[in-house]
Amino acid sequence: MTDEFRQSALFARDVKEEGPVECLGLTFESDTARRAYFSDVLRQRLQDPDFRNVPGFPIGSDEDILAMSDPPYHTACPNPFLTDFLRCYGKAYDPQQSYERKPFAVDSSEGKTDPMYKAHSYHTKIPHLAIVPFILHYTEPGDVILDGFCGSGMTGLAARWCSSAPESYRQLLEVSWRQADLGKPRWGPRHAILNDLSPAATFIAANYSLPWDVEEFAAAGKRLLAEVEAELGWMYETRHTDGNTRGRIEYTVWSEVFSCPDCSGEVVFFDEALDAESKRVRDSFPCPHCGSQLTKQRLLRQYENRLDPTINSVIKVPKRKPVLINYVVGGKRFEKAPDTKDLELLEQIAAMELPPDIPTNLIPPMHMTHERARMDYQGVTHVHHFFLPRAAHALGALWRKANGHPDPRTRHMLLFFVEQAVWGMSLLNRYQPIQHGRIGGSQVNRQLTGIYYIASQHSEVSPWYNLGNKLEGLVRAFRSATTSPAASIIATGNTARLDLPDNCVDYIFTDPPFGENIYYADLNFLVESWHRVLTDAAPEAIVDKHKHKELPEYQRLMQRCFEEYHRVLKPGRWMTVVFHNSRNAVWNSIQEALLAAGFVVADVRTMDKQQGSYRQVTSTAVKQDMVISAYKPNGGLEERFGLEAGTEKGVWDFIRTHLKQLPVFVSRSGRAEIVLERKNHLLYDRMVAFHVQHGKTIPLSSPDFFQGLTQRYPERDDMYFLPEQAVEYDRKRLTVQEVSQLAFFVSDEFSAIQWLKQLLLQKPLTFQEIHPQFLREIGGWQKYEKPMELSELLAQNFLCYDHQGEVPSQVHSYLSTNFKDLRSLAKDHPALQAKAKGRWYVPDPYKAGDLEKIRERSLLREFQGYRDAAQRRLKVFRLEAVRAGFKKAWGERDYAVIIEVARKIPEDILQEDPKLLMWYDQALMRTENG
Repeated sequence: MTDEFRQSALFARDVKEEGPVECLGLTFESDTARRAYFSDVLRQRLQDPDFRNVPGFPIGSDEDILAMSDPPYHTACPNPFLTDFLRCYGKAYDPQQSYERKPFAVDSSEGKTDPMYKAHSYHTKIPHLAIVPFILHYTEPGDVILDGFCGSGMTGLAARWCSSAPESYRQLLEVSWRQADLGKPRWGPRHAILNDLSPAATFIAANYSLPWDVEEFAAAGKRLLAEVEAELGWMYETRHTDGNTRGRIEYTVWSEVFSCPDCSGEVVFFDEALDAESKRVRDSFPCPHCGSQLTKQRLLRQYENRLDPTINSVIKVPKRKPVLINYVVGGKRFEKAPDTKDLELLEQIAAMELPPDIPTNLIPPMHMTHERARMDYQGVTHVHHFFLPRAAHALGALWRKANGHPDPRTRHMLLFFVEQAVWGMSLLNRYQPIQHGRIGGSQVNRQLTGIYYIASQHSEVSPWYNLGNKLEGLVRAFRSATTSPAASIIATGNTARLDLPDNCVDYIFTDPPFGENIYYADLNFLVESWHRVLTDAAPEAIVDKHKHKELPEYQRLMQRCFEEYHRVLKPGRWMTVVFHNSRNAVWNSIQEALLAAGFVVADVRTMDKQQGSYRQVTSTAVKQDMVISAYKPNGGLEERFGLEAGTEKGVWDFIRTHLKQLPVFVSRSGRAEIVLERKNHLLYDRMVAFHVQHGKTIPLSSPDFFQGLTQRYPERDDMYFLPEQAVEYDRKRLTVQEVSQLAFFVSDEFSAIQWLKQLLLQKPLTFQEIHPQFLREIGGWQKYEKPMELSELLAQNFLCYDHQGEVPSQVHSYLSTNFKDLRSLAKDHPALQAKAKGRWYVPDPYKAGDLEKIRERSLLREFQGYRDAAQRRLKVFRLEAVRAGFKKAWGERDYAVIIEVARKIPEDILQEDPKLLMWYDQALMRTENG
């Protein structure tokens, strides 16, 4: 199939196609015929139990799934056309093809103000402008990109941007790439496969990705709002304060009603708690009846019993009163308290039957409703309870009219438009007065993110207030977007079960859920109820006690997803994972899942959202978003490792391959940065992890590894390189003035050793000089970690010049450089020896090996003590001793010892240490597998 056809087969068409259209290698007389054909194929698949009965298949009827889909481009279920898409767009894996990339570590703007980014809100998303540089770096035009947790589809939008970005953006990015010595990006179309478990998410992604007629949508959107106003405008009329003129309501503020605990008098929260000047809720306020000082915590909520004919049941709801109406007359905004006519109108609307378009399904128990009981006290047990009567009628009319548009693509865009009012027109929209500017306004869509929370003050907005500006923004954003031949195909289902062949994807960019940060299935439930297609949350990779998913279950779910990523990614290609979580245990679970799936981590950087820049991670504390660069080892390494595993040759084959994948030189603000992955201890850790994940013994101890590393590879600034990389590093090192030093947070024995090493590499010091600095650094020492004396750390890991023989080279170099009177003196000169006496320094790898063996014996003695200890839980212990013991037990295949001691360690500590977690998980796996 020709490249020209690949670029035209799916996307290069006008929405209003009059003549034949080509799609996935087939020709149709019109786009309507195309849609009818693929819809019929999908309908037949939906009737197949084997197709439907897979974990993660959305919950909905065949007709509702079909109505939400636009096959083959987008299906609100697993997409059966993925293989056809790859046949048209994919390129078969060729082991002989030359491909080489280093991890991407260049600052880039996030672009959160871009109109396309703001066209639709979602719980969390990475701006497409932040993804574009990654795609350009790791791929070539025509490559296929995968995002299995696509959310609102920013990866697909970024793929389009690679060929349709405006010239101004291209120039800015090309300048930054030249400064980073990355060359010129290769602009051109990339093709994206997008998948998500949530039908709500993939519906947004599809409407971002698939072409549609902007002008037709603009006209249809205006007609939609006008028709709803013609039908229901009477519900939003109010009398102006002059008594004659009619105004149009923008929003009505409702307040919960409480009672005073002292006098039982009625307290309208808005009237008493809201400060009229500051527009803020006061911490305390007097009761209007008895004068006692009240706080919200002291107030007693009042309830009303109402018959809900929809569910034929009496429900108890908090008592609410309308307290403020914001309205427009002649283009000017006014405010007033509701009058008698307003109250009568609201009663009339409340007596009306709800329209059939309103979803009335029961809200299942979920974390985001605070264990349901928290929603029960708000009177919300079913979806329709989220909406006051007037809002329910308005939103129902909007949905009905949008859903009735005859053109499928315009219909989907109208629903894309209307569904953005679901939260804003619900009780979740809290009233937030604006302190400055227009008087008493409320900001639309002021919901607390990540939770179903109903505030005591609710802003019931009109459809025009909520959606009027949104319509204009959508039209502006998409009208300015350049069409491109880039193509996306969107599926809805479980990332652990992608219907894709092996080794078919060129690059993966993914932003998966992390721990219990955001409960996507719960939060999408409200919008999905309107579509009547719900997420099957069983395979959702989150930590959720309500669904009986703890951290180990989350890790296993993520591992299955990463294993599927590993299966479909071409060997030697890259995956970028964006991580958002503040818990070390979740971070370690992700690392373990990545390694267990077969990926090798090459670079980890924090992402500064304010500056759009990246920084290397220098401690285990996770307080910022992180960008993880990992690669799938190429087939050659895997094949060779199968023959060489457990031998020194296998070790150095892995290290040579791994060094080739690491950044060579990273600079920022005139300084070179240390590439952490090139430091000897991290190279050792990666080598160990690679062997462990393949179930192999580790043939080299750390001292032998460090010696071998020094013998085989050039060292620069405490980093190791391939010979040709060292030449490149030396050349680029001349362009900066200095190397930035890493900042270590000392919290345990390992980090203390690294801090001392960095300190002594710069300046060999005496014990008396080191000790005050050390005491300042250990303030954050972990409570469970056995305290270590400085003298013991120095004796086990460093050398001290005792005035015997020549002064060591490292000490000599420092003294002769920094003291004029010691320059040009021989290493055995008495003056130099006297100045060097008692100074601690970092040993060369050969002497370090002897020290390491002594230290290891001490650690293993300590570990044996933990094995023999009678207590069930170790309260204080030496992590380095446990790590050493686990490593020895692994080499002896004594998995029971690892499991035995691991169970004596508190669960949270085990989960927060990546090395212990790796040994423990692998020991469990091999024990379970016999």
